Amino acid sequence: MKTPISQSWHWQAIDTSRNVAREYNLWIQTDLFGWTVVERRWGRIGSRGQSLTQSFQNKRQAETIAKLIKERRASALKRIGVRYHEVG
Repeated sequence: MKTPISQSWHWQAIDTSRNVAREYNLWIQTDLFGWTVVERRWGRIGSRGQSLTQSFQNKRQAETIAKLIKERRASALKRIGVRYHEVG
């Protein structure tokens, strides 16, 4: 049997002088059927925001998607002018 995984990340990008207050959440976990689920939610802090959930039969595909998402958060300074910081 495959080992279930459960990981999560939470980032925020805040710059009050530019009226930027963004939040991004990412979860990876194994569901009851053995599929690996990648769930993400993003939007302005305090708003409902948007979400997307994807299921992968292959754990490696899910980990690749998570890696790409983390790389995208790391490039925020170049794209939006504010860096995302990981929140505990």
